Amino acid sequence: MPITLLDVIVIAVMLLSALLAMVRGFTREVLSVVSWIAAAAATLYFFPMLQPWMREQITVEPLIIADVITGAVIFIGTLIVVSLVTIRISDLVLDSRIGPLDRSLGFLYGAGRGFILAVIAFLFFGWLVPERSQPVWAQQAQSRMLLENTGESMLALLPEDLEETIFTTIKRSTGEGEQPTVVPDGETQGPSGATQQPEQETSGSNSDLQRLLTPGGASN
Repeated sequence: MPITLLDVIVIAVMLLSALLAMVRGFTREVLSVVSWIAAAAATLYFFPMLQPWMREQITVEPLIIADVITGAVIFIGTLIVVSLVTIRISDLVLDSRIGPLDRSLGFLYGAGRGFILAVIAFLFFGWLVPERSQPVWAQQAQSRMLLENTGESMLALLPEDLEETIFTTIKRSTGEGEQPTVVPDGETQGPSGATQQPEQETSGSNSDLQRLLTPGGASN
């Protein structure tokens, strides 16, 4: 089976990613991923704390605009600070004796990253274009089977309710979706949250009942 355009694209993506990672070094590539993870973690941690204050400062409608600005400021700010530190560390590694080893590992890391990017791109391509409508160079590519198998393995690692989990997490962080407890008129809510009926004055009805049950009470 000859090499098709899809095979050439996959090889080109892997080679380009490998060369970029070799120039930057393995340490910088790994620390750059750590920077993004740290920025995401900082956003999840500090967003609920800063959300009320930012909504008071940014008085716009809808409130989601203020929330987006808050999350973006936390994420970008953390990413910049952490990246400055990681760049300094990676430069020290490249200038040391293990610099050539760091670049070699970076080449291997970049090749693997490029392959993962190609797999993700092929997954989207398969979702958008049905198999019977795909061009010949995509159907007969030697790398097609490898891309499909790797993509299926990656999808199997994701939770089945990924979309629902994401939306639930967003609603919890923004405080949406919580409905206040509605207490009917004339009822009070106890400490445990259960509604209590108001006490009715029954002294008059009780005295009438006793008078009827007492001998001679009805004639009085």
